[in-house]
Amino acid sequence: MATARPFLMFTGNAQAAMDLYVATLPDSRIMRVERYGQGEPGPVHTVKVAVFALCGGEFMCSDSPVKHDFTFTPSSSIFVEFSTEEELDRAFDILSDEGKVFMPLGNYGFSQRFGWVSDRFGVSWQLNQAV
Repeated sequence: MATARPFLMFTGNAQAAMDLYVATLPDSRIMRVERYGQGEPGPVHTVKVAVFALCGGEFMCSDSPVKHDFTFTPSSSIFVEFSTEEELDRAFDILSDEGKVFMPLGNYGFSQRFGWVSDRFGVSWQLNQAV
């Protein structure tokens, strides 16, 4: 059996990102976290690998000890559908705080209420109210 999960690579703030996402999105929780220890390649106590659930779907992440010439890009995003306007507005406000708004909440024809942001960690989110 095979499984597929989105994997998010951070550079020292994976725990803070998971904490924000789990506190913001429904049916979300941190399932498992392994941390770097003394003598390992990453800074002690940063996330070696973690599994967490957002809206019931599993994700993985880590704090990469390797410096890369890239980071997150808006061309890859997490699409979340909300059942109420209140849930959508709350998530949009929290995730856009200290981030960047690509498309403010509005009616874009394909959706009555949609917004696109990247959060303070650079992760891109498309947020939609389900009809």
